[in-house]
Amino acid sequence: MALKPLAGITVFENDSFVAGPSSCLGLAQLGAEVIKIDPIKGGPDIDRWPITPEGRSIYWGTLNRSKRSVAIDLRSEAGQELAQALITSPGEDAGIFVENNVGRPFLSDEVLRGKRADLIHVKVQGSADGGPGVDYTVNAEAGIPLITGSAEVDGPANHALPAWDLLCGQAAATAVLTGLLHRRSTGEGLYEEIALKDIALAAVANLGWYTETLQPAGERAKHGNHIFGSFGSDFATSDGRYVMITAITKRQWGNLVKVTGLTEVVSALETALGTDFALETNRYTYRETLEALLKPWFAARTAAQITADLEGSGVLWAPYASLGEVAQDTLAAAQDVPAGAGVLRTLESEALGTMLVGASPIRVNGEYLAEDSPTVFGSATEAVLTERLGLGSAEIGRLHDEGIIAS
Repeated sequence: MALKPLAGITVFENDSFVAGPSSCLGLAQLGAEVIKIDPIKGGPDIDRWPITPEGRSIYWGTLNRSKRSVAIDLRSEAGQELAQALITSPGEDAGIFVENNVGRPFLSDEVLRGKRADLIHVKVQGSADGGPGVDYTVNAEAGIPLITGSAEVDGPANHALPAWDLLCGQAAATAVLTGLLHRRSTGEGLYEEIALKDIALAAVANLGWYTETLQPAGERAKHGNHIFGSFGSDFATSDGRYVMITAITKRQWGNLVKVTGLTEVVSALETALGTDFALETNRYTYRETLEALLKPWFAARTAAQITADLEGSGVLWAPYASLGEVAQDTLAAAQDVPAGAGVLRTLESEALGTMLVGASPIRVNGEYLAEDSPTVFGSATEAVLTERLGLGSAEIGRLHDEGIIAS
């Protein structure tokens, strides 16, 4: 039987996009029952790209798997009352709600807490004042795009990964568990708000990057693919591939110099410059010189030759892979290893076909938790209304006929 550390906990979810859904997916993967209350025609992310050729959202289907979807007309008074009843339904480890709503007063904390005083309510916002914000806008405000990318290109460089959304999702999951522990020890609920902009600002501040700007050197400049404060960059191979090479520690640097056969050249360069590349700060200062010194070694070798030379050398490195290459490697590995042996695995979905999904990265007793299943929009509506609210078939039929619910 699969291990489920959070078994018995029921979380209600009414949200969209990345932060909330990724939070609740993580809880579901650890065994919590997650009931997603969906608008009857789907939320704003129901058709979000990437999509299949048939127009079905891979985005929605991947982030919302392992959940029970309940489709309710949240614009109707009857639908709003159903949502409230579900969220505040009894249960020692129920009464947990994760949302990112704007303009749904019937789901406000005041209203819901009036129906269940010990509610654990986690609200994801754009900014702490209630204003809007998404990963792309808070990233701009946090200052990251202006230190990202090539120094030869003016203006900001956005990155593809919704990093702040994902961090916000982890914070929301932490807030759920914080609320649960608080309620178990005090009997009281909590209302916890998490602003996406706060996530970004706090993370950058805690890395020391804002404090850095107060020093005499001032603002950090762009430096392309170089690792700030150390040595590391991308190198092209003779067959058109790329590898990422890092030398953060003295030992890693020594191993890199040795395997590339540059020991004498580097020693002579140190003498000429009056510096010591064993010190990380010096490797960073002369990063472009060292990069130029190393480039010919990589450019003269194929990716396979570099792999053979660097394996077991003590050099910290990795080849650059495309998303497609990672996908194909995962599919190939699935033929040879037991299901659930790694963090990536395949999942079959009637709507999306073969999905490549990630397990919880939290390994429990040395193993990845294998519990996972596709979610079909609205498919759990009738079952959840029966289980949580005790509605019979006649009442459920009436709600169907009136367009209050869908399944």
